[in-house]
Amino acid sequence: MKLVFATHNLGKLRELQAAFAPLDAHLIAQSTLGIESAPEDACTFIENALIKARHAALESGLPALADDSGLLVDALNGAPGVHSARFAGLQATDEENRAALLRALADTPAPRTARFCCVLVFIRHAHDPRPLISEGLWEGHILTEERGDQGFGYDPLFGLGDGRSAAQLSLGEKQALSHRGQAVRGMLQLLARRDD
Repeated sequence: MKLVFATHNLGKLRELQAAFAPLDAHLIAQSTLGIESAPEDACTFIENALIKARHAALESGLPALADDSGLLVDALNGAPGVHSARFAGLQATDEENRAALLRALADTPAPRTARFCCVLVFIRHAHDPRPLISEGLWEGHILTEERGDQGFGYDPLFGLGDGRSAAQLSLGEKQALSHRGQAVRGMLQLLARRDD
């Protein structure tokens, strides 16, 4: 099965390609097909993932998978949330977003609780009335400085209970624990049960 993955984020693509390999599913990033990003102007992860999946399916003519995910920090009332990729501005880099997060939390004492949320949506075609939706949450806290060089996004600042950051995990460890890993496992179960 060939699927278009509605992303330009190669880190997300790497994480999902391995997970979907047992289904004989070949994920193709929409960027490799010349498909521009859809506007992510909804206020929830589910709505944004649906927008992205429908756009990718319409432009490619293929079944589509889309992810919308982000970091929710309790001390910031759930921010950066759906704006996680744009926390420091529209064209912000991962480094700029992490720096903006540290500035926003400069006067916030530990434990600075937070969680990553991921919503995955699968649709068979652009007008699929029965999208499959799976969600995952990963609890942690925000560190005062970056640790590790694996992963992407806010991983170097996302602290785990064992003292490591998400950026200090191997890909296998991350997939076993993370919000995206949880959402992928849920999606694989939904796809296995789908009757049409």
